[in-house]
Amino acid sequence: MNEQEFIKTLKSGSEKAFGELVEKYQGLVTNTCYGFVMNKDDADDLAQEVFVEAHQGLANFREDSKISTWLYRIAINKSIDEIRRKTRKKRFAYLTSLFGKEDHPLPIADHNSPNPHQQMESEERLAILNSAIDKLPGNQAIAFRLSKFEGLGGKEIAEIMDTSIPSVDALIHRAKANLKRQLYSGYSQGKF
Repeated sequence: MNEQEFIKTLKSGSEKAFGELVEKYQGLVTNTCYGFVMNKDDADDLAQEVFVEAHQGLANFREDSKISTWLYRIAINKSIDEIRRKTRKKRFAYLTSLFGKEDHPLPIADHNSPNPHQQMESEERLAILNSAIDKLPGNQAIAFRLSKFEGLGGKEIAEIMDTSIPSVDALIHRAKANLKRQLYSGYSQGKF
């Protein structure tokens, strides 16, 4: 069955076809969400939300793009919404803690990992990189994550972001330059 026939079957309400859609794209959606939120549990939850939204929005799906492109867009939007929600929640928690209304427990390190020192260094590097990516302008961050974390090419990213391939190339180029500048500045000033 080609994609157009599959879309018609999906739109007809076939639960079997929707199950096949979830099975085929579950990994892609979860990995995309993880690339933004950097937490497996949150990524799994977001992936479920993506498929719920996809199921509810099948009737409105315009067939001018591929299913994978449509799912990427939903996953990116859900991930960005989750990041915004968590940022608001952290700000509120910080303000609340300033005024002493609740206590925050300190995180406990996992001492069961094979090499805690290496794991900690790896997590620190990833946290530094993600912090730098989070400071990029929105479209640069999205294009960079899709390119480097998802391994997508310019054409696929252009379809997902609804822009041209040269625009994607420019976004990725500017993202790399900005990241290089941020990371170099941070290391030279001893922030990391």
